[in-house]
Amino acid sequence: MKRELSEHTLIERSIIKKYRKTIWNNFIKAVKDYELIGENDSIAVCISGGKDSMLLAKCLQQLAKHSEVPFTLKYIVMDPGYVKKNRCLIEENAKRMNIDIEVFESNIFDIAYNSGGSPCYLCARMRRGALYDKARSLGCNKIALGHHFDDVIETALMSMMYSSEIKTMLPKLHSTNFEGMELIRPLYCVKEKDIISWARYNNLNFLRCACRFTADSAFDESLSKRKETKELIKYIKKFNPEADDNIFRSLHNVNLSTVVGWREADGKETVSFLEKY
Repeated sequence: MKRELSEHTLIERSIIKKYRKTIWNNFIKAVKDYELIGENDSIAVCISGGKDSMLLAKCLQQLAKHSEVPFTLKYIVMDPGYVKKNRCLIEENAKRMNIDIEVFESNIFDIAYNSGGSPCYLCARMRRGALYDKARSLGCNKIALGHHFDDVIETALMSMMYSSEIKTMLPKLHSTNFEGMELIRPLYCVKEKDIISWARYNNLNFLRCACRFTADSAFDESLSKRKETKELIKYIKKFNPEADDNIFRSLHNVNLSTVVGWREADGKETVSFLEKY
């Protein structure tokens, strides 16, 4: 008699087999190329409940089982003030996918909303700090976030168009406020369309934006800018199907001899090409 496989086993197999080329191989590529995981690392996988962080958790879970480099994982979920149905969805999906999450609560939504400034910016900074703090309390030296290929190229274009600077999202970085802690992005080379396809293939319904305030357009500026950038890339790809790949590769291939001005590592002063002309 043929043994029926559990749902979480089928989900895991889909990553390794059906989506091996588009998801698994690109996940492994990022881990190796950017040296994201070292021996005896203790990594806090930060799960928001969306498709990206849930896939990240499964990819790291599978890697930990088979990697020659030993490392451990903690799966943490911060509840910054979710409505009950969103909290339940996260917990149900984690159970379906065999992810042993630890949920901790905060009042970040309320603080950000009542700050009087930009709630989205403040919320993002506070959430990151809370995740670092929780990870450190669990003995972790790294946190893993679910940012993917599309996040990387969108961030680069948004920085140019709206912030007047060329800046991108690094695959890893040292924390400036939590000494000895690092942030890693193992889905750096995985495209969003493949994550969406994987979720649909497994009939998984993940949490989308759970912020209580984005229904109000006053709090949705950064999200609308990212949506505009997504649409721009989509439009350009109609004429150049490799545009997204070329943007990504260009971030690894900056010709400094043609740059008019740049900031050194401390980011305080701009250097002109004329100083070295």
